[in-house]
Amino acid sequence: MRLPFLALSLSLPFQLSVAKILYAGINESGGEFGVFAPGQVGFGLPGRFGVDYAFINKTTVDIFVDQEKINFFRVTFLMERMCPLSFGLGARFNETYFSEFQDAVNHITITKGAYALLDPHNYMRYNDPSQQPFTGSVIGDTTDPTAATTQQFQDFWHEIARRFVNNPKVVFGINNEPHDMPTDLVLKNNQAAINGIRAAGARQLILAPGNGFTGGHSWTQTTGAGNNAPSSDFLNKMVDPAHNLAIDVHEYLDEDFSGQHDECTQPAPANLAALTTWLQQNKLKAVISEFGGGNNANCFQFIDDLLTYLEANDVYIGWAIWAAGPLWGTSSPCCGPDTGSLEPGDINDRGMPNAFSTVWPNAVRPHIPKSEPL
Repeated sequence: MRLPFLALSLSLPFQLSVAKILYAGINESGGEFGVFAPGQVGFGLPGRFGVDYAFINKTTVDIFVDQEKINFFRVTFLMERMCPLSFGLGARFNETYFSEFQDAVNHITITKGAYALLDPHNYMRYNDPSQQPFTGSVIGDTTDPTAATTQQFQDFWHEIARRFVNNPKVVFGINNEPHDMPTDLVLKNNQAAINGIRAAGARQLILAPGNGFTGGHSWTQTTGAGNNAPSSDFLNKMVDPAHNLAIDVHEYLDEDFSGQHDECTQPAPANLAALTTWLQQNKLKAVISEFGGGNNANCFQFIDDLLTYLEANDVYIGWAIWAAGPLWGTSSPCCGPDTGSLEPGDINDRGMPNAFSTVWPNAVRPHIPKSEPL
């Protein structure tokens, strides 16, 4: 989310005879909170658990699994907290932060039996999250002496994978929304992450992002101020020895695809058509791990159209809407200031029902696969 703004071998959570969507769920946003402070590099680091940042409310996960019957949670975290700046990006972690994150992942995966997509919410940047998504050095940028190297990124992912190697319910998301960087460097970093994960012995599903905030609508187009090459030119060159790799895609429905507006004007079926063709041609699958819409009938229809389109095209294997989370309160993570979050029990900024009571039942709940997990 932009604030202020290779055959696939899967462990199938839903019976294929009933649904083609294997992963259906929600983003849990909060592990990346508490660092936005323009001009104050290092603000909020490492931060206070439960005050500056938090990963999930366990009762929320219980509601979504037990009552709503979803099976997929994208859990955000911040690389500068996992790997403090004094350590640098790599295999040495802040063990307190990791244990808090692991506790959230274990509740989702072990206690509730759902899938957890691990999401370093860093825009393929490291060292300054104070004005995300635009601050921080691009990982692997050899012209920037302060940038973490691609090898460091590989070491980071090797360590994450080593720690979760025996948890089959974990999915590895390489990084949130790379943008404004050479697309061949996105490929290079993605491949390094894949190499690190597989070298650790982990064989779980990996989701690899593209450039241009990994937008599905722009997958075959140049993106960014530098007219960076389309993701479609490079992302078919990844090699996964475990053959368990899919493309990570974000697709908002408002006028500029940012998810900041309450009206939906961008039709997903038309905007995803070129990506769908590319996936088919390259025998790849994709997960839409972020999308959203405002609290209005127009957006309910656009979300319904998006999810119906995914169900009709078997190159798409899952989705997660943005966003629930323990610290949103009356704020709105998506789609206008009055929509509110998807956190059960919260209200919006006007003291009215939030998106869990409006967007979710009207547009999302009808698309949750009805079959029981295997």
